[in-house]
Amino acid sequence: MNIEAKSKLFDVLEQFPELEEKIMTIAPPFKNLKNPVLRKTVGKLATIEKIARIGDLEVIDLVNQLRRKVGQPEINTSVETEVQWQEGEPQWIKGEPSHIIDGTEMLSRGEHPLQSIIKLMREIEPEQFLLLKTNFRPIPMIDEMQKQNYTVFSRESGEGSDQHQTFIKK
Repeated sequence: MNIEAKSKLFDVLEQFPELEEKIMTIAPPFKNLKNPVLRKTVGKLATIEKIARIGDLEVIDLVNQLRRKVGQPEINTSVETEVQWQEGEPQWIKGEPSHIIDGTEMLSRGEHPLQSIIKLMREIEPEQFLLLKTNFRPIPMIDEMQKQNYTVFSRESGEGSDQHQTFIKK
């Protein structure tokens, strides 16, 4: 397996378990990957590209760091990112969320918030939204919600740069 930007984290760690500590150092929120349930759920959503974004790194730099660590040659091609960010705060986040989910707490208990969010999104009315609170920007979750055609906005919460609020609207 060659490590590339689109490589799934789960697959990379299955093939190269020695990269686990390196990834957790680059993007500390991934320390929860020691939990086997989270490893399977988060690991199958997250790509190396998304880990780079969470760790505030250039994608190609992370890909090459990981490739060097396992003896693969570096690549020199640029990597286009798929993660889209909305500029400016949308008006709709100023209302009250229908639900608030503490993703940090769920992850600390070994639960991934994705299934809860999917269930709640099916139950809420159009134009309603929920708020996910985490201690990192949940890029894999944002990507998954966008793929399901939900409107997503994420920001630092102001409670500290390691606290994030992700608003998901039906």
